[in-house]
Amino acid sequence: MDHELLLRAVRRHVKCKWALLYIERWLTAPMEQADGLKAERTRGTPQGGVVSPILANLFLHYAFDLWMTRTHPDLPWCRYADDGLVHCRNEQEAQALKAELQARLAECRLEMHPTKTKIVYCKDGKRKGTYPNIQFDFLGYGFRPRLVRRSRDNTLFWGFNPAVSASALKAMRAAMRELNLRHRTDLPMDEIARQINPLLRGWIEYYGRYAPSALYPLLRYVNQMLLAWAMRKFRRFKAHKIRASRFLQKLSQEKAGLFVHWRLGMTGTFA
Repeated sequence: MDHELLLRAVRRHVKCKWALLYIERWLTAPMEQADGLKAERTRGTPQGGVVSPILANLFLHYAFDLWMTRTHPDLPWCRYADDGLVHCRNEQEAQALKAELQARLAECRLEMHPTKTKIVYCKDGKRKGTYPNIQFDFLGYGFRPRLVRRSRDNTLFWGFNPAVSASALKAMRAAMRELNLRHRTDLPMDEIARQINPLLRGWIEYYGRYAPSALYPLLRYVNQMLLAWAMRKFRRFKAHKIRASRFLQKLSQEKAGLFVHWRLGMTGTFA
């Protein structure tokens, strides 16, 4: 983001001179590199800075939101941070909008991501055309053609629907691995539950709103992690996977409230 344009937007909302002074100093402060050299900054906001998200959001409010509202009031769109979607009625309209948006961002001294920006065909049971791109990820969800069960008559049909994306599942499994709980035999199971329940609760609340069954691979992974922990924790289960699995299965029934996903009935597949 260009500092001149960003500060112009900030001045429309911030009237305190001291606040403006410090925002400008904070934006333009040189960045010290690993070799000790300092690099001057004329664009962008510091990565990870606490005020960076709100400044970026303010900039894009003028660069994108208001522009879309003014120039294309008939097209539905959404934006979160620097990711956005616009729904067009046909490919020609999408190609034209892409060109317009590229020109608009250039006016604001920005540019589209060369590989992430693409036109996607929302293929479903009614839209049956053939196009190279028929899926995309947005905010951790993967949108693509999926079989959906119609509630009124229980029949299956093809819809273009969201579910947790493969990259989000991979990131959640990595977060579980980083805890290294399967090797923490010094911890009781209550402590393991205390550590992972907040993570599981957040993931289930967010990703479980659409196609919650897509979360099952992650929840099975957590159960398998608990199985590995039990086999290391208790001598009687060493090299006895089936016995350890039965133990956890029984425990999940007796103490279903111990883990968030157990409360939802995800207690199987310990083996």
